[in-house]
Amino acid sequence: MAGTYSNLNFHVVFSTKNRDSIITSKLEAELNRYIGGIIQGEGALLLKIGGTENHVHLVIKLKPRHSIPDILKRIKANSSKWINDHQKIDVPFSWQSGYGIFSVSESQLPHVLEYVANQKKHHHNKTFKEEFVQLLEKHEIEYENEYVW
Repeated sequence: MAGTYSNLNFHVVFSTKNRDSIITSKLEAELNRYIGGIIQGEGALLLKIGGTENHVHLVIKLKPRHSIPDILKRIKANSSKWINDHQKIDVPFSWQSGYGIFSVSESQLPHVLEYVANQKKHHHNKTFKEEFVQLLEKHEIEYENEYVW
């Protein structure tokens, strides 16, 4: 086969350090655009971004050449540097170390896109912790509760 063909969709979740509720609605809009620019600069595609005051969900399409840890490191490092350098909030900003990443089949992509788009509504009934543990269990990822939080 002469070419490389792929369809690598991922649902990524990460939170602010200590899950502090510091992403204001004003910051969120700018941050979403900035993260989108980072992803585009990496040659990847942001399909959807959503979140709340303490965490972010991304649906991204990667190429086989992308290293997931490297691209997420750049997203988190560059976005937190941007927030701090431009004094977007009154306290130092950083992301929690680690993240959740879940593969998304093309058949499930519309459902995941809708889920990410409706994060604020979704979190009227569920905490971030409940949501994240549910994602881990749904994707059959083993975890130890003491290390998730």
